[in-house]
Amino acid sequence: MTVVNVPVSEGTRVFVNFSVSLEDGSEVDSNFGGEPVAFVVGDGSLLPGFERLLFGMSAGQRQMFTVAPEDGFGQPNDNNVQYLPRSQFDDDNELEIGLVYSFADASGGELPGLVVAFDEDEVTIDFNHPLAGRNILFDVLVHRVEPVELH
Repeated sequence: MTVVNVPVSEGTRVFVNFSVSLEDGSEVDSNFGGEPVAFVVGDGSLLPGFERLLFGMSAGQRQMFTVAPEDGFGQPNDNNVQYLPRSQFDDDNELEIGLVYSFADASGGELPGLVVAFDEDEVTIDFNHPLAGRNILFDVLVHRVEPVELH
């Protein structure tokens, strides 16, 4: 069997190590030092803006990208800040700014929300992604790229 050095494109499975950091250098996520993770291009594992950056890369290549909010986690949206009655929160739970609560979304999935303010009557929850509005440094090392058998 001949191993062909296939570049990352539609119809490929890609094995990578990566790290995601903020511009100040603080690391958000990384799997360097561990096993590479695999994904199929277009399967939703990676945000499309991150995935597109890998197109054309091949095994053995490592690159650092700066991902703008529009291609990453989006810009914060004021509509994602909700004001909920304090009565919806257990009296047992001590509310704190910075706490993340899990809420059910319309489809029954979980949606994390960050407590950004509260008083006796109302709790302000921010449902924007914590990385919304931030430039992201995406460091990626491609280990292997293979064609995906399409059935």
